[in-house]
Amino acid sequence: MTNLKFVVLFLLPILFSVHVSSKSPPVQMMASMVKPGVFRHVMCRNSMYPRSGVLRFPVADEQVFWSEPYAEYCPPSYTAPHIGGQVWADEPLPSETIQPKWNQNDGQVNRESFHGAYEVRDGLPRNPIGRTGLSGRGSLGRWGPNHAADPIVTRWKRDANGQIVANAATGKNILQMVAIQRSDNKLWAIPGGMVDPGENVTVTLKREFTEEALNFTDKANMVEKFFKEGLHIYSGYVDDFRNTDNAWMETTALNFHDEDGSQVGQLELVAGDDASNVRWTDVDGSLKLHANHSDIVRDVAIKRGAHW
Repeated sequence: MTNLKFVVLFLLPILFSVHVSSKSPPVQMMASMVKPGVFRHVMCRNSMYPRSGVLRFPVADEQVFWSEPYAEYCPPSYTAPHIGGQVWADEPLPSETIQPKWNQNDGQVNRESFHGAYEVRDGLPRNPIGRTGLSGRGSLGRWGPNHAADPIVTRWKRDANGQIVANAATGKNILQMVAIQRSDNKLWAIPGGMVDPGENVTVTLKREFTEEALNFTDKANMVEKFFKEGLHIYSGYVDDFRNTDNAWMETTALNFHDEDGSQVGQLELVAGDDASNVRWTDVDGSLKLHANHSDIVRDVAIKRGAHW
């Protein structure tokens, strides 16, 4: 009976979501709207946690926010076994002798959220966006925010004669971006990565792009100048499939644009160890990417006055 009840609870929010979407416009996942009390999880809700047999507790749209009562909410706790003992990961659980400094820089570990102070309940930080159906850290290394950096590297699409290609319908020039295919979920994504303790985010941006999309470090000097100035696009929460109630992804995204295609636009792309593939991808409204990367890329197109 208990198992049947759980299955019913798991299916109800999915059916509810389908019912709502058939009568109302889809929720707009604009990067500027990813904030507590407004944005509802999509990727990290009502699913099996990746690379595990752990099923998230069902959470319907109206049950995401912590301010909404949900008496039956009882998420399973899961932290991936391979996290234990890693130098880049926190201790299993805070204790009397291990008390992270929440909402501030904890030594070289940044535990601040772009969305302001998050609540700490029973000694653990609580996801500022809301319920995910899973407690623990999942496969993330840090309790609370796990900071990443995402470089959106773009150029204009050009024809065989080197002329910029415009979209026939909108008349706007078409942007291309460097996208990698993630090895974990096979989705295309921005070639970003985690910010190391004490590391400046600009260093992370250059390092991750070089490792993920070029896969050789001897070209680092060639891209040094290119990565000196980027256009800030977004800093905040990422609807990542690894997020839990106590650990979540946040990113800083900058756009680095090769206007005439003579810099990074001329380099050969080679997939790094964490990527299955890499390519220049046309940017438009049909682009499907990992997490809410599509929303971040859309903001790039808007800022550049490009087709979307």
